Amino acid sequence: MTKPVNVEDFRTLARRRLPRMVFDYLEGGAEDEFGLQHNRRVFESVRFQPHRLVDVSARDISTNLLGKHQRVPVVIAPTGLNEIFWPKGDLVLARAAARFGIPFALSTASNASIEAVAKASDGELWFQLYVVHRKLAELLVKRALNSGYTTLILTTDVGVNGKRERDLRNGFGLPMKYSVRTIIDGALHPRWSFDLMRHGMPKLENFASDQVQDTELQAALMSRQMDASFSFDDLRWLRSLWPHKLLIKGLSRPTDAARCIELGADGVILSNHGGRQLDSAIAPLETLEETTARISAPVLLDSGIRRGSDVVKALALGASAVLLGRATLYGLAAKGGDGVDAVLEIMRDEIDRTLAQIGCPSVSRLSKDYLWRSGSADTRDTTAPRATNQLKEDA
Repeated sequence: MTKPVNVEDFRTLARRRLPRMVFDYLEGGAEDEFGLQHNRRVFESVRFQPHRLVDVSARDISTNLLGKHQRVPVVIAPTGLNEIFWPKGDLVLARAAARFGIPFALSTASNASIEAVAKASDGELWFQLYVVHRKLAELLVKRALNSGYTTLILTTDVGVNGKRERDLRNGFGLPMKYSVRTIIDGALHPRWSFDLMRHGMPKLENFASDQVQDTELQAALMSRQMDASFSFDDLRWLRSLWPHKLLIKGLSRPTDAARCIELGADGVILSNHGGRQLDSAIAPLETLEETTARISAPVLLDSGIRRGSDVVKALALGASAVLLGRATLYGLAAKGGDGVDAVLEIMRDEIDRTLAQIGCPSVSRLSKDYLWRSGSADTRDTTAPRATNQLKEDA
């Protein structure tokens, strides 16, 4: 391939470098993976209706988010097991975010610890919390607070783990299970295998703290099951632990968003977990307008964003910013820090180009007036194949 020019090109490079089991973990969704396809079709169903004869010789894509100025209206989303894609993947992503002046959100399921990422990056850091066990959650929140993280994200859409059939077929997990097939696959991807041998098997460092000695906590960690009892009543408890900005992630109902704000959250993140949890969930973009009409607090969005034009569509419909998950992971898996930088630069360029082409000089002036959507548009694809382990070649 010549120089990659878009996110899809980096996806192709990532697939070439990663063994099939690892790429399936990055790429895959829940069950039949219709949710993955639907996230993209919803973005594709929204069209621009540009304004003309507008001075767009100078454009401003910066924004203010949660009281802070940032150069690009995106955040690197929390994603787990990033060292399986590239050595020290969490640190690579955090440093890239700092270079671009955007926040990096560290996952509870990261391979680098809360403290290690804080020491390695001088950018703005957010921490995403999975409530596996209340005592553990409190420990993690205090560690993030003591390490200087500015924003806490509570993820709410993993009461139980989604049925990711690619991972089930492949036997994917940590520690990795070796078979003749996986050994052959590793041999066919020598660059990835060499990196793994050189740096060792990734560990969930946030769960390896000396503080986690309680036998009940250890049992919860070993099971990797989330606390399915966590409810709105418990949100008050979490709010009392965290004195800074608090975002609630995984919502799709405006009424839920409003309740979270009433209970003290500073904003919400509309998300269907990138299609990795509930396969038939609506796309976040479908509920964005109704949610922003219901609450005045910041509304962020993730799931399915592959183009700068997708970012502009979300902002025009009321989003304060978007989170990039797979897009930046494709860059990471393909070329490490250089790949993440390239993906972020592509996004920045495409956002800027889109603003110029629709006749909007600033992100702050975006509104649904720049969009056109057919009321009869059907985003369903009844011919979509069922998910299998067979990865198709790119056209």
